[in-house]
Amino acid sequence: MRKTFAVSLMLAAALGLAACDKKSEDKAQDANQHAEQAQEKMSEAQDKVNDAAKENAEAAKAQAESDAAAAKETAPATPATGS
Repeated sequence: MRKTFAVSLMLAAALGLAACDKKSEDKAQDANQHAEQAQEKMSEAQDKVNDAAKENAEAAKAQAESDAAAAKETAPATPATGS
């Protein structure tokens, strides 16, 4: 009687532990989802960095053109040489 009780108790414990194993699978799936979301956010951040760099380059070009125009306006007029 004791032996069958012990065997049935061990069987019930083993089945109980086997039923609890799904949580680790769910956690792995959640971790994969979070990793995918993090990758998407990193991609979006990289796009924003690229856009900012492009705008910065355009601003630098506009500033250079503005500086060139200002220098042209303030340059002394060269006298025309006539014959």
